[in-house]
Amino acid sequence: MAYTVRRLKLGRSERLDRLSMAAGDLYSRPVVTFWRVGRKKDIWLSPGSMMKILKSEDLYSQSSQATVQAFCASLKSWRQRRKVDPRAGPPTKRRKHFKVTWKGQCLRIADSHLVLPNGRGNDPLLIPWKWDLPTQVEIGWDGEQYELRAVYVVESENQIIGTGVAGIDLGEIHSATTYDGKEAVVYNGRLMRSKRRYQNKVKAAISSRLNTKKRGSRRHQRLKRSKDHQLRKLRDQIRDIEHKQTRALVSTLQQAGVQTLVIGDVRDIRTDLDYGKKVNQKLHQWTFGVFRWNISYKWKRLGGAVVLTDERGTSSTCPSCGYRRKPTGRSFRCGCGFRAHRDAVGAINIRSKYQGCGPVVGDMAPPLRGVRFHPHLACSSAVSVLAPRIPRL
Repeated sequence: MAYTVRRLKLGRSERLDRLSMAAGDLYSRPVVTFWRVGRKKDIWLSPGSMMKILKSEDLYSQSSQATVQAFCASLKSWRQRRKVDPRAGPPTKRRKHFKVTWKGQCLRIADSHLVLPNGRGNDPLLIPWKWDLPTQVEIGWDGEQYELRAVYVVESENQIIGTGVAGIDLGEIHSATTYDGKEAVVYNGRLMRSKRRYQNKVKAAISSRLNTKKRGSRRHQRLKRSKDHQLRKLRDQIRDIEHKQTRALVSTLQQAGVQTLVIGDVRDIRTDLDYGKKVNQKLHQWTFGVFRWNISYKWKRLGGAVVLTDERGTSSTCPSCGYRRKPTGRSFRCGCGFRAHRDAVGAINIRSKYQGCGPVVGDMAPPLRGVRFHPHLACSSAVSVLAPRIPRL
């Protein structure tokens, strides 16, 4: 089973603000109730109990349940996370605004409008609609305005064919490096880094000018609009790069007959981070979570499986003899004669760790192929696009 999402911009209105604030108030109530009851009564409320006692008159009953379930999902995620990271914090933050969710049982289309019911005695929300009835609808804030996200259950046309396993090493300089047992492919992330650097320069330059203007003046407002416009454009460009690179990666591995993707888990890389001011900034702005999410949902939509594994030491261990040495630069050279790109070494070891395989033969070092981003990288038939080699990685 696969899912697809249709997004529709709604702007901002007083009614949407009221719904969002009602959802935020309802989300905050289980946050307070759960921890207060647990602390004073030593009773840990179950999701079913909280959904029975916590409701909102301004929201539809299923929307209220979905809001409480969102807190329960965060609680479950924290309990799993603290097993590997004892410092992970529980969900204790209250929300002024929160997303509003409607499930399929209450959705209907009437007179070319999508009808979204609210609490008893309240008028439903009517959205002009020219598409099919979705499975679930969610309205949330996207940073600039309210956005409707309609979820559809679809049958995938291009199912995964094959049983292979591919290792993926995520990186800040190179977005991802894959190894499917035959070939290693490096996806260049230098354009992404340049967009990030320019984004930082725009923030610094305009912020320094804003500090010299009186808050609320016309010049201050003009500069603020210019800053928002430029940063919005850069965010869209970065999002475009992320989607196109992950689409090319998924298409290539699909045609290579891969079934399971093993991605190195780098979520703890920022723990006790101190590599200097510049490197710390790069690592904190590295959106590896977004890149991993884009790969995961696109791959699962094709029917494949995604597994996370510990990537510690994978880039410094020789795949041929198992000897550990710190690589210099972007190349990995071992005394046994094995030579490869350091990110390719990480992808090879991630795949081997999942499969439980021994070292690879040094004479059969994987061929390396690089992929530099360009605007036409989004096509699904990415083999012809990825064929040319790049001279420098």
